[in-house]
Amino acid sequence: MTTILLTGSSRGIGAACSQTLTTAGATVIGHATRSGLAADLDRPGAAGDLWQRALAAADGRIDVLVNNAGVFEANPLDGDDDAWLAGWERTMRVNLTASAELCRLAVLHWHATNRPGRIVNVASRAAYRGDSPQHWHYAASKAGMVAMTKTIARGYARDGVLAFAVCPGFTMTGMAEDYLASRGGDKLLADIPLGRVADPAEVADVVRFLALEAPPSMTGAVLDVNGASYVR
Repeated sequence: MTTILLTGSSRGIGAACSQTLTTAGATVIGHATRSGLAADLDRPGAAGDLWQRALAAADGRIDVLVNNAGVFEANPLDGDDDAWLAGWERTMRVNLTASAELCRLAVLHWHATNRPGRIVNVASRAAYRGDSPQHWHYAASKAGMVAMTKTIARGYARDGVLAFAVCPGFTMTGMAEDYLASRGGDKLLADIPLGRVADPAEVADVVRFLALEAPPSMTGAVLDVNGASYVR
């Protein structure tokens, strides 16, 4: 049976991934800030502690890491200098640095146990298209996730370590609902040729495929789930 560590598993895309992966027969070790294997990924050392607790819960074997946890918080350009920098650094720590720490520990684990493994990083359309003037940090963090994914794929494919990324556009989660309401939902929906935002279950289906089924030659792939609102 495949054991998966899934971060950000309590709601939205993460909750859909947990259900879809479990239904597919995987054992899912879920993380959230205050439930499951609880960890605040904004705190130094939290990612490493989470990994060790997940390993213990999995009897020393994790086969797949899905980095889904993230924050999407406005950071106005004309705000206080210290507040702007704090917002930038918090988003980078949660979205990118914690994911990088977990990726590193996963690769080291698979090397030490001489086992193959898979990483699925949930990034964003913003990695390629950018985002609003209040979300420089979010777009930059997700672009970093994509670059990290490709680097891991190129570096460790010969060892059986595969890495993939998923780039959703707007998805009907709490974060996206707030964003749509704040910026005029009708205008934003008009920019999506499909005519609607994605359902979390659609993103979860892609994550399941990459985590459990994608052929090894797909390593390094980045799959878009954005209703053709950004094509490349």
